[in-house]
Amino acid sequence: MIAIKEATKRSMLDNVMEQFNKTADSINLNSNIRKILSITNNEIILHFPVKMDNGEVQIFTGYRVQHNNALGPYKGGLRYHPTVNVDDAKALAMWMTWKTSLAGLPYGGAKGGIQIDPRDYSIGELERITRRFTYALGENIGPEHDIPAPDVNTNEQTMAWMADTFMSTKSSSERSRNQHVVTGKPVGSGGLEGRNRSTGYGVYLTIKLLYKSRGESLEGKKFIVQGFGNVGYWTSHFLTQEGAVLLAVQDAHATIINENGIAVEDLFEHSKPRKGSIQGFTGAEEIDPELFFGLECDILIPAALGNQITADNAYLVKADVIAEGANGPIDTEGEKILLQNGITIIPDILCNSGGVIGSYFEWLQNRNGELWQLDEVMQKIDKKVSEVFYKVEGLVKEGKIDWRTAAYILAITRIETAYIQRGIFP
Repeated sequence: MIAIKEATKRSMLDNVMEQFNKTADSINLNSNIRKILSITNNEIILHFPVKMDNGEVQIFTGYRVQHNNALGPYKGGLRYHPTVNVDDAKALAMWMTWKTSLAGLPYGGAKGGIQIDPRDYSIGELERITRRFTYALGENIGPEHDIPAPDVNTNEQTMAWMADTFMSTKSSSERSRNQHVVTGKPVGSGGLEGRNRSTGYGVYLTIKLLYKSRGESLEGKKFIVQGFGNVGYWTSHFLTQEGAVLLAVQDAHATIINENGIAVEDLFEHSKPRKGSIQGFTGAEEIDPELFFGLECDILIPAALGNQITADNAYLVKADVIAEGANGPIDTEGEKILLQNGITIIPDILCNSGGVIGSYFEWLQNRNGELWQLDEVMQKIDKKVSEVFYKVEGLVKEGKIDWRTAAYILAITRIETAYIQRGIFP
């Protein structure tokens, strides 16, 4: 049985548009700017051939959606997943626009990927697929135009292949000036120390700050995580260092629980040779995946795919806090139920913004020819995420509104201000 759902009746695009329209109404957004922000700037669909290990040629479909660049170059991840399509990419690109704006970064929003399951391909095939996709994207990406990063099923190796391919299309004098075409690269190839943990660190930090504002610590707090990839692992790593207890984990292969706590590092070591799968871990008991969201816990962290919590299962949730490690894991109907039940939701555009903040610092490091150490990087990310958290918290308390509404108001208002100050060409 697949534990993590891959499709629901309500699309992510439906959700992001409802969230946007609700915010636009609440702040009386300028009607002309509303028209601009309600659509994407560019939607790129590419079909490209790649030779497989057996000599056969397969045709792949890749996407890059660029939503808005009023505040700076497009920025957003590339995912490799069978469910990748243009509508989901549009939704994710819009969320990136709000996320980068909320974080105060000089970026707009984009998203994309390739419609594949990477587990079906060898490392050599994935390299050729990635390089051919990068070549097909051509000048649609660039260090001052559109800067991809890792996302679901992509990693620093993917980014290294992309950077090398893109730089190889430039003259020798231009190559060094194009290293920051992507972020999330390996440290030895221009990557940032700590970039791999920055998203998970941001999720952990926003949870910690929320409880701190309540006069509580993380000691003894029980949490459950959906998805044990990069975000799920690092979030769990930092939370357990603060004394929190990992009660249960769910991925597409299994749902496991240990009432006494799951050993995070042991589970990580178990999953590494199994392409990230938690199935078969002896330090926990496997249970029915349908029970996962209804487990008694303090914190629920959906860190997998979108639309996991809906009207069909939101009423089961017993957590006090939901921290959105993934993008769009709760649909709008499910959220209404959760808020009615008094559950605090730390929204994705705040909760997992540590990733794009880390990407910004990597981009700056490459652009300026600098090299930063891990402790310096983590201090920068900590400071930036904390600043954004306190801004959102201030509006939550002032307006007596939920956290997502507050985050959206701040994000969209910043973009509106930019348009008003600059005007709209021509």
